[in-house]
Amino acid sequence: MAVICLAVGAGCPAVQPGAAPSPPSSNDLVALQLIADGFTSPVGMAVPDDGSRRLFILDQTGQVWIIDAEGNRVAAPFLDLADRMVGVSPTNDERGLLGMAFHPQFAANGRFFVYYTAPKDADDPAAFNSRNRVSEFRVSPGDPNRADTDSERVILDIDAPQANHNAGHLAFGPDGFLYIASGDGGGANDTGVGHTPNLGNGQDKSTLLGKILRIDVDNGDPFNVPADNPLADDVDARPEIWALGLRNPWRFSFDSGGEHRLFAADVGQNLFEEVNIVVKGGNYGWNIKEGSYCFDPSNALFPPLVCPAVDADGVSLIDPIIEYSHSDDEGKSAGISAIGGYVYRGDAIPQLQGQYIFGDYSTGFLVGDGTLFAAAEGEDGQWTLRELALGVGSGDASGRIGRFILAFGEDADNELYVLTSERAGPSGNTGQVHRIIPAR
Repeated sequence: MAVICLAVGAGCPAVQPGAAPSPPSSNDLVALQLIADGFTSPVGMAVPDDGSRRLFILDQTGQVWIIDAEGNRVAAPFLDLADRMVGVSPTNDERGLLGMAFHPQFAANGRFFVYYTAPKDADDPAAFNSRNRVSEFRVSPGDPNRADTDSERVILDIDAPQANHNAGHLAFGPDGFLYIASGDGGGANDTGVGHTPNLGNGQDKSTLLGKILRIDVDNGDPFNVPADNPLADDVDARPEIWALGLRNPWRFSFDSGGEHRLFAADVGQNLFEEVNIVVKGGNYGWNIKEGSYCFDPSNALFPPLVCPAVDADGVSLIDPIIEYSHSDDEGKSAGISAIGGYVYRGDAIPQLQGQYIFGDYSTGFLVGDGTLFAAAEGEDGQWTLRELALGVGSGDASGRIGRFILAFGEDADNELYVLTSERAGPSGNTGQVHRIIPAR
């Protein structure tokens, strides 16, 4: 197995189909400490900057649960949106409660934001599936562990043509603006009903689908577009767009140290998974490319040798900093869906300091077999990718997690968490939250 070496731009050779992350060394052993369990499908974690040291866990079925500072799960949910969402299928569904972010001044104003899948209304195209909704809520005045469910204010609705590729992560950036991840609308190839013909939603600047958005929720009704958004003055584009060319960005994060760069994992289609550093106005290629490889929507399994290096406006497409193929040259799966994580800035695991920690959902859909990864940036800007293994007693005998990885989280001390389930769909109660700790 070879180390994957990829960098922004063309400075590093692209991987060949079949390449895989390097296997873990003795320095790459970590352990998982179970923090809470009994969730259905924990797809996100949010932490308010209010000194309470609480962890808020998003269950895809519509509930937000609190783990208090002592590690206890509060009995009643902080918020339950099940009756405002579409019904999610227990066998497999990408809809539901998908994102949450606390306002930077939450301790003073009690404001927070969620992203969930709402039913379509009478004005939506008949063939469309649902709406992805960003709403503001406030905490209950009399109980810091309960939200005021009557305080909902809809901020943004995005019509969803199909049921999948909803993305949904929310986070406030260092600039105080709210960033929103939106998938390409679903289906395959970024084509079909609700997808811009001969272009795809990822490349279409007139739609919010397949983008990272950036809005000002402290001004306007219900929001303002920051004046320095890259397309704010383009009359043919949606001004909320911060970056484009994405398929299904499943979790992004701002580095809490360094230059506070924005890292986003983007789930690939048939062949490759990728992680990008997202910059203002960046175009990450979908559906011209899947990862750094050319993509043909009519022949998705066979990358063309040649494709445009720029978008319709002549802007250069940005290749991922990290990518890996779904299988190596022996047919062994390296993973099928990249799950975005965080640059590690905690103190518990010094050997991972400054590295991007993320994962992959599983090597297959039938049995949970997620992978933990660490990626390190060299002085030349190139990234190397390797697998993290679990120490004895922390996973199965192979050192792997043995579960589906759904999301990662970061607490007030910059320590990291991984959210998992034994089920591929939102059913049962096998969902768990683990803290990543040093192996002993």
